[in-house]
Amino acid sequence: MIRKHFLSTQFLRFLIVGGFAAGVNFISRILLSEAMSYRWSIIAAYVIGMLTAYLLSRAFVFEKSSRKPLHELYYFSIVNLLAVCQVWGISVFLAEYVFPKSGFDFFPEEIAHIIGLSVPIFTSFLGHKYWSFKSHVDVRIEK
Repeated sequence: MIRKHFLSTQFLRFLIVGGFAAGVNFISRILLSEAMSYRWSIIAAYVIGMLTAYLLSRAFVFEKSSRKPLHELYYFSIVNLLAVCQVWGISVFLAEYVFPKSGFDFFPEEIAHIIGLSVPIFTSFLGHKYWSFKSHVDVRIEK
């Protein structure tokens, strides 16, 4: 049952939009790191990437919901709040603890951030499909 969601054209569109938004996030993080710490730049870049993802997801991935755009963005943000915790935790853990202890020094912050960005792909898709962009249409079956 779950497999059908991840083998759909909608999921493919989600991956394309998400990939583009992740690119915006990644480039923003590199630029923001010039003005703030790595830890804070991950959060700030995530907000930029999330707004990009919302606008593109609304236009190209999910069907129009019955919610107002501000309400969609609110629910989209909640799903992404959970995702940013995953991204931040994994990125910081790898870049500041795992990579230094293992001697890995080939762009450690960039590699850690890419790995962190890839973690919430599946949970975010389901969260947005069934919560952020869900239509609240009352469907009744008559006998």
